[in-house]
Amino acid sequence: MPIFEKPPLETLTPAKDRWTPIYLEHGRLEVDDSSIKWIGADRMVYRLPVATLSAVLLGPGTTVTHAAMKACADSNTPVCWIGEDGMRFYAFGITPNHDNLMPRKHAAAWADRKKRAEIARRMFTHRFPGVDVQAYSIAELRGMEGLRVRAKYSELGQQYGVTWKGRNYDKSNWNLADNVNRALSAANASLYALCAAVVCSLGYLPSLGFVHEGGTLPFIYDVADLYKEITTFPAAFQAMRQNPNDKGELVRTLLKDRVEQERLLQKIPKDLEELFA
Repeated sequence: MPIFEKPPLETLTPAKDRWTPIYLEHGRLEVDDSSIKWIGADRMVYRLPVATLSAVLLGPGTTVTHAAMKACADSNTPVCWIGEDGMRFYAFGITPNHDNLMPRKHAAAWADRKKRAEIARRMFTHRFPGVDVQAYSIAELRGMEGLRVRAKYSELGQQYGVTWKGRNYDKSNWNLADNVNRALSAANASLYALCAAVVCSLGYLPSLGFVHEGGTLPFIYDVADLYKEITTFPAAFQAMRQNPNDKGELVRTLLKDRVEQERLLQKIPKDLEELFA
């Protein structure tokens, strides 16, 4: 039986010093010779330094043994089950003895009205560089953001030669929306999944938002809104220019390219740390 010796808690690498999450698909994660190994569909075998990873992201076609999950738990390494290339988010596991610094910091900031408003304003600072956000209420900033986003949509429509009639979609009837609105919704859904994987792997609380309040994932929407302008917006309009009848495959491919170009997996943890500093 494979044996993975639980490392002493004091020897584990702190979350802030760990490597970025590793994404795996089409293969098997197991324990052998007292270490965790990944056996790919191409029959290549890789040893994983699981105790130094910030998270293990399991994509399509993966299987994982009970021993491997226990080893990840013993190493305080979260495991997330996600879609292809990180474009969907299904579930995640948290270890029983995982450091709870992030959830406590998040909950404390959310519970303090002044701190909650301060973090919300920091988020708006990303959208309004050079603007004194302290001079406006959160409600006013939400309104300003709505106007800014509508202007950006119109600008992208002109830039990519795509007819833009406004953001209009019905969750209960997908077919009522035009193609560019469907492309935006598909891209946003994928970005939400990616942000959820990062947020959950770091220990933040998806249900406690600072700008958004409703639903079960307001903090995920908060985080995703920081990056839509450089990811989902241009990906959707570019997809419509290249193929107006795209059913979602092209827009997700273009979004993946932008996520990689912007190094979002490296950027999000740093930005979150600054927000809660």
